[in-house]
Amino acid sequence: MTTPDERTKAVVETRDFLRLLVRADEVAIPGLVQTVAAGLLRHYPLDIDLSVSASALPGIWAQPAIGEG
Repeated sequence: MTTPDERTKAVVETRDFLRLLVRADEVAIPGLVQTVAAGLLRHYPLDIDLSVSASALPGIWAQPAIGEG
């Protein structure tokens, strides 16, 4: 089961990872992106998590579209 701390950490680390990819000229280690992405997705919020958050905080989150995630 994913804890709130793990979920928050996954979102923050995913943002940092995406920023790193944007700045990188190239990724030279085969499989690195896939390995890091798999680790980040382990605790990344699911649609149900986003839906609950959107219900509680509609000014911050929107309901996910059906079929996303």
